Amino acid sequence: MADITITEAADRLLLTVAAAPRASTAAAGAPAAASTAAAASTAPAAGGTVVLAEYVMRPADPQLESPRPYFAPLRTRGGDVVTDLRPADHVWHKGLSWSLPVVGDENFWGGPSFRRGEGYVQLPNNGRQRHLAFDRLDSGPRAHVTERLDWLTEGGETLFDETRRLTAETIDDTAWLLVFDTVMTNRTAAPVTLGSPTTEGRPNAGYGGLFWRGPASFTGGRILAPSTPTAPNAPTTPNAPTAPNAPGATSGGDELRGTRSPWLGFVGEHPDARSSTIVMIDLPGNPRHPTLWFARSEEYAGLCPAPFFDEEWEVAAGAEFRARYAVVIADGALDPEGAARLAAHALTLTLATKESP
Repeated sequence: MADITITEAADRLLLTVAAAPRASTAAAGAPAAASTAAAASTAPAAGGTVVLAEYVMRPADPQLESPRPYFAPLRTRGGDVVTDLRPADHVWHKGLSWSLPVVGDENFWGGPSFRRGEGYVQLPNNGRQRHLAFDRLDSGPRAHVTERLDWLTEGGETLFDETRRLTAETIDDTAWLLVFDTVMTNRTAAPVTLGSPTTEGRPNAGYGGLFWRGPASFTGGRILAPSTPTAPNAPTTPNAPTAPNAPGATSGGDELRGTRSPWLGFVGEHPDARSSTIVMIDLPGNPRHPTLWFARSEEYAGLCPAPFFDEEWEVAAGAEFRARYAVVIADGALDPEGAARLAAHALTLTLATKESP
């Protein structure tokens, strides 16, 4: 694995890696012929570096957008950007970020809130996730970040303290792995309920969680999934590990929104016809694993493992909410089977390196 270097700037962290050799062309987990020419054309010259991620911990966003730390841009090892930031249709979408639209009566997603019988209304309830400090910044083959935050309502009340752990490592010359791990502690004297617009009455709009927004050119891209994603009301055993590499994986579009799956992927095309693939994995032990997913392709590119899609989750006073996800960013267009193999590999790496909270 190549070393990842963490550099702290005024408002962000930079995660940088040496550029991969041009000779490495096939995306990890993909058939040998997958996007070979595309990947070869994207790799920077030998001896250079690629900033894989910019993690903005002190955003200068207006309160309306529920300011919070985010990853944008995220890049492949070949240097292609796979995130959007403040798109005109939803300016509160920020690359890859932990975004919750229903936190009691508060909104930590941004923009208007959905209210049963009223639709979307703009309320004085846009909260803020505030960066407090980094307790750990370690570069190396597996880079580590430990961050402390608090969650403040628009009125200034603290709802949660959060410890966020981020790790990043390269998989090969065409793919790398980002792991997002959060522990949120309710600091109020009452339970706080986490939900979504669907729990508030809007059908099939269960967004909320670790949300990825892809570039505009990814609109209309392919969503990748295991061969047996299940409908929202299908029975499941909570927190039971689910094999992410089931044979016969498939691809589709918006019809996969609201299905239950251990992972989903997305293949998008850049303006110059190169492609990149994102694979997000809902890790065993997460609430309601394997989770329901919020996924979009037709209006914009978006993926979000959504444990509160159609059922609220109550965090008691003083109690913790925990969740952990893996995200693989790869050069080239993976097919469904290649994405399944990459998800399985990421799961193995992630479970083998889990740290104690």
